[in-house]
Amino acid sequence: MNTQQETIYAVSSGALPSGVAVIRLSGPQSGPVLRKLIKGKFPVSRESCLKKLWDPVDGSVLDHALILWFEGPGSFTGEDTVELHCHGGRAVVAAVLRTLSSFKGCRPAEQGEFTRRAFHNDKLDLTEVEGLADLIDAETDAQRRQAQRQMDGALGDLYSQWRETLIRSRAMIEAELDFSDEDDIPDSVADEIWVELAKLRDQIIAHLADARRGERLRSGLQVVLLGPPNAGKSSLMNKLAQRDVAIVTPEAGTTRDVLEVHLDLGGYPVTLIDTAGIRESAGVIEKEGIRRALVHAEKADLILWTHAPNVDAEELPESLLKSDAEIWRLNTKSDLGAMGDHDSFETSAEINVSVREEGGMNELLSSLESFAERNIGLIENPLITRERHRSHLTQCVDDLDRAIQAEGFPIELRGEDLRRAADQLGRITGRIDVEDLLDVIFRDFCVGK
Repeated sequence: MNTQQETIYAVSSGALPSGVAVIRLSGPQSGPVLRKLIKGKFPVSRESCLKKLWDPVDGSVLDHALILWFEGPGSFTGEDTVELHCHGGRAVVAAVLRTLSSFKGCRPAEQGEFTRRAFHNDKLDLTEVEGLADLIDAETDAQRRQAQRQMDGALGDLYSQWRETLIRSRAMIEAELDFSDEDDIPDSVADEIWVELAKLRDQIIAHLADARRGERLRSGLQVVLLGPPNAGKSSLMNKLAQRDVAIVTPEAGTTRDVLEVHLDLGGYPVTLIDTAGIRESAGVIEKEGIRRALVHAEKADLILWTHAPNVDAEELPESLLKSDAEIWRLNTKSDLGAMGDHDSFETSAEINVSVREEGGMNELLSSLESFAERNIGLIENPLITRERHRSHLTQCVDDLDRAIQAEGFPIELRGEDLRRAADQLGRITGRIDVEDLLDVIFRDFCVGK
């Protein structure tokens, strides 16, 4: 059975109980179902009205609800759609859902199925779908703004423009091949496109050279607290998180696993990671904690290397000195006095902090906010937000470059390279050959969206 012919329904407003619960229906039976649930005049499309919802079996009142009717294709999904804004009690919602399940051709929606129908009905492309998912998951203002721009089509429009340029170029090549005998087709029409295509290739390369700002903004910057045991890492993490995330004791080696907390610093997302203390003499469990600490540090954007006056200095592992992470030295427990000697590696910053007396905390927070803004601050141009975008764009550049460099080769072969390049852009927006991707993209959506 074609699932597009089924009418789906789900609660779209989140956890119950709540003040209001929104139950959404979409599909060909939405209108007929609504007619059986209400009495009197049918609602005008896109105008709200207050109605009683009736059980068509026993004639009892289910609820008093605000009704919204969206006639397709002028709806989110592109289909006839109904929204029932009911009272958000569990019993009320259960009664309405039970009634909806009794109608022939109606079934509960699967995860992301409303949005999936919007995609299939050309209401959204895949980049807009992904932007919607990011908007729902956004935890900071910067994430919200990036997701909103992508959902509004900034990224999809850019890729569509580039794809249109490639398609137009192929059309000019085919015109030269098919109509070379015609007087109104210049002999060198295909040659003229390569300068424009070289500019397009350079634009895509510049788009790729974004230091992965979009991905960093989606997932948050990774900041790892690293250093010897008892250097104050866990106390500092609790202070920054403003809650007890990590256990703090005078005993060295208390933290043996990786602890994470998500912070909003100046509107930018930061994942702060506390790790096991680095030292040579460690037991089996502690050694595993140190291994995990180093794995996270090697993937970090910023390492905060801690050093305290009452703790023997440890050398930063050489592998981290070769990583791409920026390294700052934090002189913790500064209220205990001078730090004394510490390791000699170069760092980008050195900050003295005291959790007990709150010394240096404002400087640390300000520095972290500046680091986040410097590395993932929003820019005007659309940003790549997913690895699949980057992969298709990289392949597009390869195909485009091969076509540009193939002077002297048959024009048909160069045109084929342009077709492949255009297809790579089409796969990003989901307009060609993406059925195998859809389950992956929609599986993380909530039911009702």
